[in-house]
Amino acid sequence: MGKKLWRAVVAGGAAASFIGLATVPAGAAEGGASFTRVQVNDGKPIVIGVSNEVAVPTSFRMATTHTWKWPAVFLYRGSTGDRLWHAVETSDCIRVSSGVCDFNETMSFDPSVWDMHNSEAGAWKVAAEVYFQGGGGDTDDEGLTVYVKRNSRLTVNASPEPVAQGSTVTVTGKVTRANWETRRYASYEGRLVSLQFKPTRATSYTTVKKVYANGSGDLKTTVKASKTGTWRWVYYGNTTTGPSTSAEDRVVVQ
Repeated sequence: MGKKLWRAVVAGGAAASFIGLATVPAGAAEGGASFTRVQVNDGKPIVIGVSNEVAVPTSFRMATTHTWKWPAVFLYRGSTGDRLWHAVETSDCIRVSSGVCDFNETMSFDPSVWDMHNSEAGAWKVAAEVYFQGGGGDTDDEGLTVYVKRNSRLTVNASPEPVAQGSTVTVTGKVTRANWETRRYASYEGRLVSLQFKPTRATSYTTVKKVYANGSGDLKTTVKASKTGTWRWVYYGNTTTGPSTSAEDRVVVQ
């Protein structure tokens, strides 16, 4: 089940709870307001780990002739309109013209406080809503998709250090990703991960080979030592998991 909005600081500084709001069928529009210029996280995926709150910048424009309260943009999924968010903070109206306001919003997710399910990773739709003074409101689907992803991590170790030129360097590592339900990182087996190398004084890395992680998320491969430089692993992510890059491990070639 998706999350409801638990805490909000809305225009005018009033606090409100939105538990139990109406569901949001795709394309829903009750009328009375229009929303444009909707942006969530600058169009980038929302990547969430297991302990730190993630604050997602959001912005939108609303036009209405009604006296309003509590405008917000939110994520939802499915025909039932399950929602995903833990808290939201919306700015006061930034006046554009009569009846037209721009808003800056922060949508927050905190896996250390609120329960999250691994099944919540993936694609979410975007909608906007507003309530009117005296009752009623408007809720509109915005035709946007945002990906919410589990954070991933990589480790690296290259040995021996130092190594004779032409000898074999063994590079190992491990790929893990956030398990929101246990609030820990767990092995992420079967991932295709790139091994990259940067010679000393070079400005960029080059992919040397690609390796699949085993059933425990472990990575291991061998390469020939030719130049002194640093090694790292890079995972590019997928629709449910964010990308990650390991630290660097320098190997001196003698």
